[in-house]
Amino acid sequence: MTNTRKTTAPDTEPETTHAELTKTVVGPPLRHGQTPEQVSFAHHLRIDGRDYRPGESALVSPDYARQLRSNGYIARGRA
Repeated sequence: MTNTRKTTAPDTEPETTHAELTKTVVGPPLRHGQTPEQVSFAHHLRIDGRDYRPGESALVSPDYARQLRSNGYIARGRA
């Protein structure tokens, strides 16, 4: 009797699941294909039970960043 062992080639890149990405993103979760944006807050804001002070930064979804930007909660970038 001969034993044959099937092996697969190791992946060169670890898989990143959607659940791993949402751990670092605050606010609404990312939709498929979106990448989070790093934003700095201009005013005090509470997101998901955590307080963010002016000057602090966080990763948020692009849609949420657009909403916060239109409401004046995101600091302007320096040129």
